[in-house]
Amino acid sequence: GFRYYVVGSCEFNSSKLNDIEYTESYYYNKLKIVRFSSSVGKFVGYTEFGIKNAESWNNGPEVISRRAQKESYCFPNVGAFTESALTKS
Repeated sequence: GFRYYVVGSCEFNSSKLNDIEYTESYYYNKLKIVRFSSSVGKFVGYTEFGIKNAESWNNGPEVISRRAQKESYCFPNVGAFTESALTKS
């Protein structure tokens, strides 16, 4: 069989919005095909199929919704992530 999956993550050094990066990577059979990074601000393809999808997504509503994830998903949760990690260390 084949496996397709998406991994979204927030990386941060502080709770300031400028120190947060949202990434979303798309994989097919363990091979990364496309990645969105909030620091780049667009999708980047790593395979022929991924490049075609990245071009399409960068010209559609997908890129706009991913750009908003940094503020709507990562930023509100940084405090919870930090507090959880600090209480366990």
